Amino acid sequence: MEYTSQMKAPSNLITGDVRTKIRSMILDSEFRPGQRLIEDELIRLLNVGRTPVREALLILQGEGFIARHRGWEVQGVDHLEVQAIFESRAAIEAETARLAARKITPQACDALAALIEQMTPESHRPRRVLNRLNTEFHERVAKAADNVVLAQFHERTQFHYWALRVPVMFSDEQLVATNHEHRELLAALRAHDEDAAERLARAHVETTRAIVEPALAR
Repeated sequence: MEYTSQMKAPSNLITGDVRTKIRSMILDSEFRPGQRLIEDELIRLLNVGRTPVREALLILQGEGFIARHRGWEVQGVDHLEVQAIFESRAAIEAETARLAARKITPQACDALAALIEQMTPESHRPRRVLNRLNTEFHERVAKAADNVVLAQFHERTQFHYWALRVPVMFSDEQLVATNHEHRELLAALRAHDEDAAERLARAHVETTRAIVEPALAR
């Protein structure tokens, strides 16, 4: 198997950087659930030594991103876990948005607004790019919440979320609807309206759940 990325990372990457790069490729669906991760190929791809790759894979295994079954592979999500995953995601997103509304800066809001403008269907960006932008949007909201422990929970449920969405193709109408919800959430954050931000964040997860669950049942 040959990975498609043409980017070469600096040779002095430490284990944490390697872990971050592999995790990003999983979240961006460059590495999909069930795909094997071969150490020698990762070494060539990231231009690093064997030790940081092995250490990064062990960290990712502990975090639930990958598993070891006669070799490393990206961890999938059992569809029976869908309800629990979305319930957890809704609770974490809601509390994250509440804290973000309390603490967010105008500069952080402007950055979120810029991301929203890049996620319109009219931009004609590939879906994997839209996925990446959406991930960045929610990561920035989590960063604005400024809570290290909550950020760790947010990161973990984010992986489950994208693993579930791999087989789902969102229509342009659905993309418009979800981006409208992004705009509403941003307005609540700008206004420092904690109740509205919490409510809108929870509703946003439920909107996605309503799209994803029927697709997974096919």
